[in-house]
Amino acid sequence: MADTFRLLMVQANPRVGDLAANAAKAREAWAAGREGGADLVMLPEMFLTGYQTQDLIRRPAFLRDVAATLQKLAADCAGGPALGIGAPEADGEGGIYNAWHVLSGGRIETVIRKHHLPNDEVFDERRLFRSGMVSGPWVCKGIRLGTPICEDAWHPDVIETLAETGAEIILVPNGSPYQRGKLEVRQIVMVSRVVESGLPLVYLNMTGGQDDQVYDGGSFVLNPGGRLAVQMAAFDDEMRFVDFRRTDDGWEAVPGPLAPQPDAWEADYRAMVIGLGDYFRKSGFSRAILGLSGGIDSALVAAIAADALGPENVHCVMLPSEYTSAHSLEDAEGVARALGTRLDTVAIDGPRAAIEAALAALFAGTKADLTEENIQSRIRGLLLMGLSNKFGAMLLTTGNKSEVAVGYCTIYGDMAGGYNPIKDLYKTRVFETCRWRNANHRPWMKAPAGEVIPVRVIDKPPSAELRADQKDEDSLPPYPVLDAILEGLVDRELSVAELVAAGYERETVKRIEHLIAISEWKRFQSAPGTRLTGRAFWLDRRYPIVNGWRDNL
Repeated sequence: MADTFRLLMVQANPRVGDLAANAAKAREAWAAGREGGADLVMLPEMFLTGYQTQDLIRRPAFLRDVAATLQKLAADCAGGPALGIGAPEADGEGGIYNAWHVLSGGRIETVIRKHHLPNDEVFDERRLFRSGMVSGPWVCKGIRLGTPICEDAWHPDVIETLAETGAEIILVPNGSPYQRGKLEVRQIVMVSRVVESGLPLVYLNMTGGQDDQVYDGGSFVLNPGGRLAVQMAAFDDEMRFVDFRRTDDGWEAVPGPLAPQPDAWEADYRAMVIGLGDYFRKSGFSRAILGLSGGIDSALVAAIAADALGPENVHCVMLPSEYTSAHSLEDAEGVARALGTRLDTVAIDGPRAAIEAALAALFAGTKADLTEENIQSRIRGLLLMGLSNKFGAMLLTTGNKSEVAVGYCTIYGDMAGGYNPIKDLYKTRVFETCRWRNANHRPWMKAPAGEVIPVRVIDKPPSAELRADQKDEDSLPPYPVLDAILEGLVDRELSVAELVAAGYERETVKRIEHLIAISEWKRFQSAPGTRLTGRAFWLDRRYPIVNGWRDNL
């Protein structure tokens, strides 16, 4: 009977659908495990396919490729440590399971099927997978290992069953996306499972960006009693050997390094940088373009893009009109200079005059209104998309969550583009995030350290500058009030009455509720953006576009 067990935890970043590249990463990890004397190399949930696959998982041809790749991987990884890897399993009768496969001796030796299928927030697994029966322990080097897959560990029944049937160590492979404060929540829940079972637990998470989601790693190992034995870095790819030893009281992990974890401000910023960077790399883009207005939102997006792609790969364009202030011109230049990005200026007065002339006969007898303001925004979108197409750089949009929520943005104008890193960041957090970036620099940031967003950009009153002396507060409540109401209505699903009881004016709350409802069609057409909260627009919050209901209590 073995008294030691060596595990290699592989916290890594797959690409959805890229079976060959993901399998190559698995082979590299297995080779590192063999070199380091591992008994088992552990990869995250659904690593072979990447996560989340959504409806790609329903294509029979894709499932056939998955099965063939898995068989080839098993053959390639014979004669060394066992390899545990997440991948879908088709049962041949129309059923598909979220499964974790143990490869050993050149074959698939064990398959564990996920039992609890999450069907909330961004997850829709009951639509895609069948629930598997709760699996008992499986054996590696004579040790009985239990493997609840991700959600299975959030419920007490699966680990309880594993403990009752003789499991000695719990291994939890995960594909858990980033959400502000989620690492602490994960550890609290896993400590509960350890205390209930009395068993050591390994929590392995993947890394990297996929569409709107970012997987933040932060894997860890808990010893009996809930003591933290190993803590891996947040967001970074990492391989970590963990040694377990048998004691008189059962198995325990030999304590290892505890990587420091980022605070909420750094974690959000890192998620936005990774989300943008991986969206570009996995889509085949290397360069970004954006409209740099001299305002705070575009300045923050430029900083995120420069940190993700390198300043040399970010092209900023100032598109002034007669309403653009001298301060905005100076501030845009200051941001680009501090970041080290290219900045060009393309005035929109000529195109605007041509469009107004083309519409003059049809607009005769009407007063200038929001129509003319939106035309300016759409001219900018058109010019930026032209530059994007000509030079192969993806256009970034720059609307924050406050604006996206109430529709304070122009469809086919400033909403044009392929990705929006600040889509889930309320305006009040935009201000603080800019201050955080100015005060902090990390090795993973590719742009310079120091004040990359001038203080005047942060402190000046926000304005779209689409008419003379325009301020955002002409159309919206002050952002601290607006964001508090939005967090209540969007993130917490509070009623109008509850917000009024909290001290907000009913007329203001009702107006914001109305703006949220009538802007759904805009959000339906908006670019994807990094998910930071549990109520990001898209998969987290799915509302009908046409909706006649309002909260009138």
